[in-house]
Amino acid sequence: MQIVGYDAADGGLLLSDGDGLRYRDLEPGTELEYTLGQRHCAGAVHDERHIACENPKAPYCPDHQHTWVCARCTGTCLKDEMDCFDDHAVYLAAFAPDRFKVGVTKEWRLTTRLREQGADRAAHIRTVDDGRIARRLEAEIADEIPDRVRVPTKLAGLGRSVDGAAWAALCDEFEPIETFDFDYGLDLDSQPVDETLATGTVRGTKGRLLVIDRGGSTYAVDLRALVGYEVTEGRQQRELQSSLGSF
Repeated sequence: MQIVGYDAADGGLLLSDGDGLRYRDLEPGTELEYTLGQRHCAGAVHDERHIACENPKAPYCPDHQHTWVCARCTGTCLKDEMDCFDDHAVYLAAFAPDRFKVGVTKEWRLTTRLREQGADRAAHIRTVDDGRIARRLEAEIADEIPDRVRVPTKLAGLGRSVDGAAWAALCDEFEPIETFDFDYGLDLDSQPVDETLATGTVRGTKGRLLVIDRGGSTYAVDLRALVGYEVTEGRQQRELQSSLGSF
């Protein structure tokens, strides 16, 4: 059985067991009992069917590495023909304690996109007619505000609060249409240990980060770091670094 994908918005793992695909929900309280084995390319999922690949490059080899062209767009379409004609939202997102970014997405999936990124707070600052206009606005704002926040930075912010004064000052510059405050229910009193495992009691997810309790310690796992692993059912037994709270 292999982990071949994940859902960063709702929290879930996609597994292929040879007989088909199955989705493993990561709701709080879920008991995960998978031992990680060898890791290799996760292949591709097409028409609800997994196409396996044994290339050792993980999570995806060059044959299965997909680059979303729109993510690199700065207002000049990179496709053969522009097709992003839906209304788009330009937004600001805050990640505890004090990292902010600008981004764009189709307006109808704004809250989904923010949850995929694990934003703590957000502000919808503009609505425009299409993706090209949105990307141009994003590029202009990105001269002052970054357009990405890396996963290690998000992990370092777990268990911390957003700098409210700094966030309010930023929002005041843009007069938001709507603001959001997200609660992922993790109830952390200290920063989890960074680990790659799939054994323990799920505390919850925050974007790509899965938070697991095991043996008196709390761990944070980048879901992308699990993709490509062959897994067997049963608790992983290897020794792990413990958090200070476990002593």
